[in-house]
Amino acid sequence: MNNVLTIAGSDSGGGAGIQADLQTFHDFGVYGATAITAMTAQNRQRVGAIFKSPANFVAEQVDFIMADINPYVWKTGMLVNKAIIKTVVKKAEQYSIKSLVIDPVMVSTSGTRLLTTDSIKCLIESLIPLSLVVTPNIPEAEVLAGKKINNIADMKKAAVIIHHLGAKNVVVKGGHLTNNFKAVDIFFDGRKFHELASKRIVHRHLHGGGCRFASAIAANIVEGDTVLAAVSKAKRYLHQFFT
Repeated sequence: MNNVLTIAGSDSGGGAGIQADLQTFHDFGVYGATAITAMTAQNRQRVGAIFKSPANFVAEQVDFIMADINPYVWKTGMLVNKAIIKTVVKKAEQYSIKSLVIDPVMVSTSGTRLLTTDSIKCLIESLIPLSLVVTPNIPEAEVLAGKKINNIADMKKAAVIIHHLGAKNVVVKGGHLTNNFKAVDIFFDGRKFHELASKRIVHRHLHGGGCRFASAIAANIVEGDTVLAAVSKAKRYLHQFFT
């Protein structure tokens, strides 16, 4: 069985974070190892409290996983602060990780801010350049690209900017564009755009969608898919999961 490491926070409600990642890995038949960056007290409506892991403890989790399980595909979610981001960068470089899937979690679904401005700057300058693929939603892409996104043309412009930050592949998720019957994601590999469309999901609880999407991409990559194929399968999986 192929292995994937997820570096993310624990969701006490079970809908997002590490819990969603492990469920997604299981659905794709891959083994998931974890390095937990934080424990949260939350449910589908809100985040009540966050207990942050010390950066050196995150590093220790990664070292023990790599000494035994040694996954070569990593996925990151909520990284909490600058110290943990720098730790992930250091460890990714130490272990020569080439297949890094980054879900640039900045704000929870319920609206809780999860990264400071200083941490976001570190993410952009240090971690994004190591990524095989980065998967921002529209609010996250606006922060990464430094521009407002109102339509698909704006999504493409943002994808180009984020690619120039060092990401090899970019997926700007279009679920926040509510003026469209379809949910259109933009995939950009530095040469060509692909529009990946599905029927918009109208669901009361879409909590954890970004976690599952990035985890599905990582699972498909470790199974040997190209990045575009992995993203396409992940989008189909997410649509099926929430319908």
